[in-house]
Amino acid sequence: MAKHMKRPSILSALTSAAFVIGASIIIAIASDICSCDAFSDAGRQSVMLAPSSSTLLTSSYSKTINQYHRRNRLSTTPTLPYFFMSSSTQNNDGNNNNNDNDNKGDDDAMATIINNGITREAQELSQCTSIVYNYLSKPDGDVSATDVVQACDAVDEAVTTLSLSSTSSNSLPMSISYLNQYLSLRRRSHEFGRYHLLVKLLRSNYDAYVSTAEFLSPSRIKRMDLPNVQDVKYYAAINNDDDANANTSADKTAVVVAKMEGVGVVADAESEVPLVPDCTLQNMTYNTSPLDALLLSIFRKFVSEYTQMPMRDDIPGIQGLVVQGRSYMTKDLPEGTSYAEHAYVQHDMVKTVLGRLMTPVLPPFYRIFMSGIVPSNNNLPESIQGKQLGPWFYAPYLTSIVTPIFFGFLVGPSHPNRRKDGQRGGLVVEKCKFLQESQCKGLCLHQCKLPAQEFFKETLGLELSVSPNFVTQECQWSFGERPLEVREDSSFPVGCLVGCESRKGMAAKKRGDDICM
Repeated sequence: MAKHMKRPSILSALTSAAFVIGASIIIAIASDICSCDAFSDAGRQSVMLAPSSSTLLTSSYSKTINQYHRRNRLSTTPTLPYFFMSSSTQNNDGNNNNNDNDNKGDDDAMATIINNGITREAQELSQCTSIVYNYLSKPDGDVSATDVVQACDAVDEAVTTLSLSSTSSNSLPMSISYLNQYLSLRRRSHEFGRYHLLVKLLRSNYDAYVSTAEFLSPSRIKRMDLPNVQDVKYYAAINNDDDANANTSADKTAVVVAKMEGVGVVADAESEVPLVPDCTLQNMTYNTSPLDALLLSIFRKFVSEYTQMPMRDDIPGIQGLVVQGRSYMTKDLPEGTSYAEHAYVQHDMVKTVLGRLMTPVLPPFYRIFMSGIVPSNNNLPESIQGKQLGPWFYAPYLTSIVTPIFFGFLVGPSHPNRRKDGQRGGLVVEKCKFLQESQCKGLCLHQCKLPAQEFFKETLGLELSVSPNFVTQECQWSFGERPLEVREDSSFPVGCLVGCESRKGMAAKKRGDDICM
């Protein structure tokens, strides 16, 4: 009878443990998948759970129980709790009623360990929920740089605590919370909160956000983990002999501003064109998926047909597209036609190619369901035909999610972030493929930035602001945000890049034409 009184308590305890831990796993994984600007790895790396949750749970409890028995020198050492035993094992156990009294102490020990584990996991889940709530409930106007620094301290403390607990030889395996050991839930909770503190600061005080982000990145927050990097200066690590006196880790981590900041503009001796320093960061190596290769091949074919210039088969991939674009931008023009006028022809070329790439189906669909434009239909009143009721509130955010899939062949890896106003609908290109390969501000401006902005507004009905960063070759796309005129945008430098091949080809043709503005 004692046996049957104890085993239901173990079964109940294990069921409760599985429920608590399973629910926590689902919440953590859902937070990553749905992004929600939540944990730092959201959208770029998923939670790694190689063993199943039941396997991890079984292993953890089994190790704990075995250690418990070894320490107490118990004669009977079950390898698994009763809940995880096979039916044959249970039947054999049922045939050995004479061992009931011997197993009673083991069952009591297992029930105690499991109940303690349930309590520990429930407490950890409750504390992490409270942490997230405290971050989210803080009003935008009350967030300061100090709050963000304290959140960074909390992240570091969570990492250190887990590391020390994991390496301690005196702690049982189950002395570490399952939620922390396998999901790093406390660290992720603080990272989630830190991100949203930055978002609140971004919405309430943009200048304070920029200053805070520059202070903390990349030494304590990865640059790509910031909600927005558009005006955040890039700081590179010191790696030269002149800075050998930098003693502290803070000194050695991030103190050299990239070269464009504070550097005077120089002029090319031959063309008298002002020059902008090149990006000094290491080139990114891009992984080309089958979809990227297919879209790039189609795009190059459409460009060749529009420009009536043969496609260079001997130069594959994005390099071949750059050659096509540069040849079209710098080609000889008819008498009386300036390269400033030719810039508009380049815009039309890109918009036409993008329209063909999207097929005749996607633009009308987007205009109706994303931009809220009423189609011209004889069955509808004339007063509302063609009228724009949107864009709908979800259009910028959904567009930022879909765009990386279909435009990666041109710009490389990107992921959703926040716009300058702190709202969803932003997209940051980590290092633009087209800009890296072309090293040309004119190609960036007239065959990417301006035609993309015009295409989204005129064809799709949604405003778009494209803001390239020539220091880092990042690019911020903000859907639903009205772009500034190029000459009014102080962040867009005047002049050509130092290493631009297009400038060298233009120098002998039109010395007075500026193809970069």
